Amino acid sequence: MTPDDHLLDIGCGALRLGHKAVSFLNPGHYWGTDASLALMRHGRRTELSDPDALPLDHLIEDAAFAFPGIPDTITLAIAFGVFTHLPHDDLATALRNLRRFPDLRAILFTVFLSDAPGPTRQPDGVVTHPDRPPYHVAEAAVRDTIAAAGFTPTRLPTLLPRGQVLWSAT
Repeated sequence: MTPDDHLLDIGCGALRLGHKAVSFLNPGHYWGTDASLALMRHGRRTELSDPDALPLDHLIEDAAFAFPGIPDTITLAIAFGVFTHLPHDDLATALRNLRRFPDLRAILFTVFLSDAPGPTRQPDGVVTHPDRPPYHVAEAAVRDTIAAAGFTPTRLPTLLPRGQVLWSAT
């Protein structure tokens, strides 16, 4: 990422990435979405040294991954720890809807992986499930979902906290 990128932070919550990205990116280049506008506004007030550096209209309440009001200038999208709490269909919806951004060069997101039909103990001990949070999904299903949305899937080698697996869709 460079300061010239236009970042879409999906599931940004209280700006755990946003508080760093807003000051790194050129003014106006950060956009955040979350199911809770109140949480994003709280993060803007409490996490940013200069809340005015992030216009309020750059925080979009969006639980459906429709990305309303997000400009076509987005070049990168990130969703860490979002799809671990949602059914796999939500990842498919998000990826399909991200196709509308003509300059998007990469989407980074995390999931828990398992082929097991039941609960799975992940590397750090968290137990994931195929049918309730925290969710896990088969690696083949992630690859197929990314490809079906028109992107190229890449499983990255870095394991994130709690054993989440980082994926790139380009």
